[in-house]
Amino acid sequence: MTSPLDQKQVDLYQREGFLLLPQILNAEQRQSITQECMDCWIEEKGPYDPEGTWLHNALLTDIDRKSGKVQTFYRNGPLLDVAEQLIGPNIKGAATQLTFKMRGNSMPFGWHQDNGYGQLDPANAMTTLTALDDADEENGCLWVIPSSHLRGQIDMTDRLTVQSKASGADLSVEVEQPQDARPVIMKAGDTVILHGHTLHRSEGNHSKHRDRRLLFMRYADADAIEVYNQGTPRLGPLLRGETRFEQVRDYQ
Repeated sequence: MTSPLDQKQVDLYQREGFLLLPQILNAEQRQSITQECMDCWIEEKGPYDPEGTWLHNALLTDIDRKSGKVQTFYRNGPLLDVAEQLIGPNIKGAATQLTFKMRGNSMPFGWHQDNGYGQLDPANAMTTLTALDDADEENGCLWVIPSSHLRGQIDMTDRLTVQSKASGADLSVEVEQPQDARPVIMKAGDTVILHGHTLHRSEGNHSKHRDRRLLFMRYADADAIEVYNQGTPRLGPLLRGETRFEQVRDYQ
């Protein structure tokens, strides 16, 4: 993709809280990033461990610190243009991670909002999930509830602390109309964008032969603060524009 979103796409994102963008990575780019991500994953995690925790088997944080190719994609890639269009001219990186469901990992992940796990203000942060494999219902694709972001932030103050955030607290919620959920079927190289308030979940990977690997990158307003951490600025690299926080300007 070499141009920003058109107005129909912007309207769809604002209306439904998510947007699927085809082939943000071409085959060569995806293969190169996937290989480097897997090298990082194996070095730190090793193979899938059926006795391991969810954090061990499904999550590797700060992948942009470990993979130069991810860092380039995160800080200079086409999704930054999308972030500027949807969030505004002042953008910082808020988080990166690998979110993997390797074959054999049948553990589901319940309904949640990404802004529940790292509540930011302003609440216009967006998550981008780029598929490194084809993702469908068999191997644990994402499910979303369209327009659920319009209801705003679900209060998690009684369940979320800085410590529980770091340890992977379960902030899943019950939803009133799960029948409204829609699977997000993705081809490898596609990206889905999620508003921070959009409710989403995933089932386990029930495929015997296919992994479901996603690259998670979150963008936020450059002045976004952490509500759960006494209003301190969310630290991350300043990618576009300006910020009032010296800590963000100096972040590398």
